[in-house]
This record gives sequence, C-alpha cells and structure tokens, in this order.
Amino acid sequence: MTDRLAAERSARTGTPAASGDREATSTILQAVAVSKIFGGLVAVDGVDFEIPRRSIVSIIGPNGAGKTTFFNMLTGLYKPSAGRIGFDGRDITARRPDVITSLGMARTFQNIRLFATMTALENVMVGQHARMKAGLFASVLRLPRVRQEEREVREKARETLEYVGLRPSLLDQMAANLSYGDQRRVEIARALASDPKLLLLDEPTAGMNPQESARLTQFMETLRRERGLTILLIEHDMKVVMGVSDRVTVLDHGEKIAEGDPDEVRADKRVVEAYLGRQEGR
Repeated sequence: MTDRLAAERSARTGTPAASGDREATSTILQAVAVSKIFGGLVAVDGVDFEIPRRSIVSIIGPNGAGKTTFFNMLTGLYKPSAGRIGFDGRDITARRPDVITSLGMARTFQNIRLFATMTALENVMVGQHARMKAGLFASVLRLPRVRQEEREVREKARETLEYVGLRPSLLDQMAANLSYGDQRRVEIARALASDPKLLLLDEPTAGMNPQESARLTQFMETLRRERGLTILLIEHDMKVVMGVSDRVTVLDHGEKIAEGDPDEVRADKRVVEAYLGRQEGR
C-alpha cells in the first residue's frame, strides 16, 4: 500500500520516489480498531487507519459520519473508548492535546478558533508556545535570553503569516476584524508555527469561493513539497479532495466503508449509496 502511494505521489509531484527510502514510505500515523462511544451512541466504530509519511490523505463522508470525532481522537481532545493510536513511533492513545502538539501534530478546526481580541501576529505567536524554552522564573525576571526568544518568536510569526499569504498591513489587525478567508490563513499559520510533522485540516475550504479553494489546494501541495509535511484533511468539496489526495478514506455512521485512491473511491458503490441515500432522505 505505502509503496504504491509513494509511486503515486512521485507521479503527482514530479519528484522521484527513492527505493527503500524510509522517510518516503513509512507510516507516520496509525489507528488500530479505534472506537468512540458517547453513552449509547457509537460515533466511531472499530476504524483502522494509517497515513504514509509525506502523503496527503482525505477523510470524507456524509454529515454525522464520525469524521470530526475521529479527528478529535487523533489530536487528544477525545480519548478513544477502544483501540490504539500511534504517531511517529509513539503511542499517543491517552496523551493530552498539548503533549501531542509538542510531538509534532497540529490542527485547524471546522469552526475557526482564533483569539478574537488578539492580533493576527499574536495568534500565531501563541502557536509557537510548545516550542519555547524559557521557564517561568526566567520569564518573570525578563532575562536577556527571554527577550531574545520573544523577538525570534515574533519574527517567525511574521514570516509564517507572509508564507500563508496574509498581507503585511493585516498583521496587527484584531482577528475578529479580519475577513473569513484571512482568518483561515491565520489559523493555518498558527498551526504551522508549532513546526508540525503532521497537519490536520478540518474542512479548510468551508466558506471559500472556488478561486480561494483552488489556491488552498495548491498551498497544500506547496507545504508537502517545501516543508515535507504530511497532511490529513476532512473536506466536503469533492473537487478539492479528488484533486489533492493520494488516498481517500470514507466513513459512514462511524464505520470505514471504503478506502483507496480517488478514482477507486469515486467508483465504489458503497460510497455512492452513502451520499445518494443521505441526499434522498433530505
């Protein structure tokens, strides 16, 4: 599976897939028989899932399929009722979200969660907290190394916001005053500021027009190519999913019903039935 995905990525990105290259083919995240039960409701039911390093993988499914619940278990917001989650060689099943972030996983949210009364720059500086070294005592005394680290954090935040395409004139704007598209850019920049190995995007193109969605699709490819990132996304825009994904996993009623490359998934009868059935029931 992973070797085939490496070959597909090579064809998609134009970069050679080195034979035997562990970085190109190894699995960065693996979920084994993961379930989540809320009372008597089974939101996720025994899902097996893995992400090859430096791949772009999408999770799709009708509303209520369990996609965001699954995301929340991967990032530590929910603890699985059963199963195991491994990330970059470590068991993270019972780890706190801040610990998982420090290990190299970052995410955005379906509903943007910026600090509304902080500036765009300050929001991204917060994203670097997991990588800062100054302790409480040094911070209270404002020692020279603390001030130096703060200058470095501020400069990196500026560079990251520039990288995601935010105009320099907006760096000191309150997040609440930014347009929806610019708030999305700030949220992605905040996630990138923690230097992740795996970036999880929860419906990143929601509310975007087709041109903005196309630019974000290109940006995901850029992140993989320039920063070596692995990307996992939940997305309803099938044009984005089919255009950027190496592999697509489909959930319905908490179960994995299909998995494969975009063409395989698009032709799967269970996937068609899951979507058409939900549409007919509206």
